[in-house]
Parts: sequence; C-alpha cells; structure tokens
Amino acid sequence: MKKFYITALALVLSVSAFAQTQRSLEDINQSNSWLKIGALIGAPTGAVADYSTFVAGLDLSAQFLRTNSFGVGIATGYSKYFKKTEAQSFQGMNDGFGAIPLGLLLRFYPAQEGLFVGTDLGYTFISGVTSQNKGGAYIRPMLGYHNYDWNVFAYYNHIFRPETTIDVQSIGLGITRNLRFN
Repeated sequence: MKKFYITALALVLSVSAFAQTQRSLEDINQSNSWLKIGALIGAPTGAVADYSTFVAGLDLSAQFLRTNSFGVGIATGYSKYFKKTEAQSFQGMNDGFGAIPLGLLLRFYPAQEGLFVGTDLGYTFISGVTSQNKGGAYIRPMLGYHNYDWNVFAYYNHIFRPETTIDVQSIGLGITRNLRFN
C-alpha cells in the first residue's frame, strides 16, 4: 500500500507543476467535458497469471478538463479474469472472477491531439471469489494517444489486496470513445 500512495502523490504533484488557468465545474460544456466508453483486453501478470489466462472488460468514465491539459473525473467499468482450464481454484472461483473499479481519473494532455499520460486511482470490488476480502485499492497508470473522439492506450492495472491474499495485476490495451455533453 505504501508504494500505491507514493505513486499517487508523485503523479498528482507532477501534474500540478503544469498548472494553467483553471475552470470551475460551472463551466462544463461539450468542449471540456465528456463521457468515455470503451473496451479493454489484457493479460494477467504476477501470481494471478497462474489462475487466469486473459482479461476482457468495459471501461466507463466521465472527464472534466480542469485546465487545457489536465483532466479529472471518475472511472468505473468491469473486467473479467478468465480462468485457466488446468488451474487450481483461485479463492473459490469457478469460472474466473470479475473486478469492478471505482476511482478518480487523472489525465495529462500535452497537446490537443497526440500522446497522453494518466492514471486511475481508487478501490476495486472483486466478484466471483469466496475469500472474505472482496477487493482492494488500485492504480492503473496508462500511456496512450488521443484525438477529439478517441483514446487508445496501454495500461498496467494493480489491485493491492491484504497480505493474506494475492494482488491482482494485469497489462493490456484499451480504446475509448469520447461522448460529448450537449
């Protein structure tokens, strides 16, 4: 957990260094706020790779450009970790397990179109397991390309769980469509 908090603090401080004129939430319009809906695919890494072969999911978020380059918002979605056919059961799962994140979205866009960096920080609820611990804090840093309508990105997802269970980690690719507010 200590690494999680240090990484989150470093990201927030580094993005703050690029501060520009800030907008208030009263200034929401289609040029600075939108919904993002998309899909994710990935591969489990770390200890969870012994139990799962593939990750597929949906990604949903709402974003507000606080400045011309810095976006904040909320992020959620659903990811399914598919079970390996020959694997032992992972904490009572039968057909894999699901992950439902709920977090803060942070994005930095150096230009109106091109590369971006960002992360999602929050808590992920785990479904389909029988262990008493059904989730943990998560961080999902990403690097990608964006334009007015689309975002394509590579990500690393890490769900930090208590010491008695294994962390859930994956790497993958995602794509989201920007749906503008009217």
